Amino acid sequence: MLKIMKELEAAGNPERAKVYSKFFKTGKGEYGEGDVFLGITVPEQRKISRKYPSASFGDLERLLSSNIHEHRLTALLVLVEKYRKSDEKARKMVFDFCMKNISGINSWDLVDTAAPSVIGGHLLDRDRSILYKLAKGGLWERRIAIVSTYAFIKNGALDDTFRIAEMLLDDEHDLIHKAVGWMLREVGKRNTDILEKFLLKNSRRMPRTMLRYAIERFPERKRKFYMKLS
Repeated sequence: MLKIMKELEAAGNPERAKVYSKFFKTGKGEYGEGDVFLGITVPEQRKISRKYPSASFGDLERLLSSNIHEHRLTALLVLVEKYRKSDEKARKMVFDFCMKNISGINSWDLVDTAAPSVIGGHLLDRDRSILYKLAKGGLWERRIAIVSTYAFIKNGALDDTFRIAEMLLDDEHDLIHKAVGWMLREVGKRNTDILEKFLLKNSRRMPRTMLRYAIERFPERKRKFYMKLS
């Protein structure tokens, strides 16, 4: 067992693990089916991850392929820091590693940890066509596609968020509704007018959860207006 795995094992809390298992829907037929929890808080995992900045890709691959949730999240926390502190060549290696092991980024918190910082961050000045392929994939790939655009939004580039949001308007999964609504809300923080143009065109088609998330920061009068349109 890797040293980092042993440290995570020692930090586990069985009672908390039961709570996390319910929260992350690990029951039969639920989105997190088969996921195993040790019961470690995210701040604890961040603290542990900082001890292993030089963890090898081989060790990180082993963590990302584990069925233990905290193994995968801690691996991604290490990768985010590696990416943040690396030069261009090393950043590409981190990005390529994440794409090669994308099957291990398979819960909403894992996606939200890696997608904006590493995947979206790396594609900021590059070809983004991979996101459109991911938007046609499985649940977690679709969430990666839209959440990765957070990096673009923060840099004032909004078109990809709208295009991918349109691709996902008819998605059936609540976790995609929430993610798209979240990204649209972030767009609205920067440019309300362009968000409203999108909403006037698409609000009748949008799932209500998606719409609620998107208009969360609007004044009450305007929220009511868009909810009536849907």
